[in-house]
Amino acid sequence: MELGIGMFGDLGFDQTTGKYKDAGIKIREIIEQVKLMDDVGIDVFAMGEHHRPDYAVSSPEIVLAAAASITKNIKLASGVTVLSSSEPVKVYEDFSTLDLISDGRAEIFVGRGSFIESFPLYGYSLNDYEQLFDEKLELLLKINSEENVSWTGKLRAPMQNQTVYPRAKNNGKLPIWRAVGGTPKSVLSAAKLGIPLVVAIIGGMPIQFKNLIEFYKQEYLNEGHPESEMEIAIHSHTFVSEDQNVVDGYFHNYKSQMDRIGASRGWAPYTKTQYEGGRSKDGALFIGNANEVADKIAYMKEIFGITRFIGHMDVGDPANDIMMKSIELFGEKVAPQVR
Repeated sequence: MELGIGMFGDLGFDQTTGKYKDAGIKIREIIEQVKLMDDVGIDVFAMGEHHRPDYAVSSPEIVLAAAASITKNIKLASGVTVLSSSEPVKVYEDFSTLDLISDGRAEIFVGRGSFIESFPLYGYSLNDYEQLFDEKLELLLKINSEENVSWTGKLRAPMQNQTVYPRAKNNGKLPIWRAVGGTPKSVLSAAKLGIPLVVAIIGGMPIQFKNLIEFYKQEYLNEGHPESEMEIAIHSHTFVSEDQNVVDGYFHNYKSQMDRIGASRGWAPYTKTQYEGGRSKDGALFIGNANEVADKIAYMKEIFGITRFIGHMDVGDPANDIMMKSIELFGEKVAPQVR
């Protein structure tokens, strides 16, 4: 099983100045952190895409390209590319270029994203929410598998025997994963297409997702896709420290981000009881010491049969030194135990 780390580039908010942390500082910290991930043997890094003042990264491929130049082994993925509001030709071109820079380490996680700011920003209508994604995924997969592309849809101009360059290393093919939040329709689509699945499990109890993942496995095999090529990942909030005071203190980072997002979504204020419940064996937070986090990841392997776990590790913008220690522990203590 591969172990990875994901980030969104969360920016802490300074109540004194009324400003978010400087995005440039945050991005440089991320690059430093990815270098450490590579050094300690983490398999995958996934960088998210957002278009808001509380996140530093709107162009994951740019950050990943910077990371490619100072790493050697770690796979570099978007987590996620908001495909509905992106141009599939440009997505392929960007990631095939990243693939060449990194000598074959680029991956794309495609999804609808958890926010909708990119739709009006790039001039797309939310009325086309479903159709935009379906059409663009169809086109991206076609570009990924064919050098000369002919394609017709309803929401984009057709392509007639057009070429898309440069081509990625593996005969032009990039690993493309479908990232979902738990919608059966999305899971079914991924299964029918035979593409790897990433399930975001960030609340409640992971066991609640078992039927959904079993549904993916069943439909994947029903479509005739080879079981040996089936890949399933989960992506969950994660933080590692051997200092219980740091684990307890991380609640404030976590709560600040949950409350900031929740304010626009009608959520009640996040509580310490929720935090501790999430940290329990049956909860969705992989936050604790190395043994606790390793045991919980192994439990996910047991109940889901996953091939990859990605720990989302920068919720609430913890300090860089604390993040670096969490990454070090994840690579040097958690990963060996799970493996």
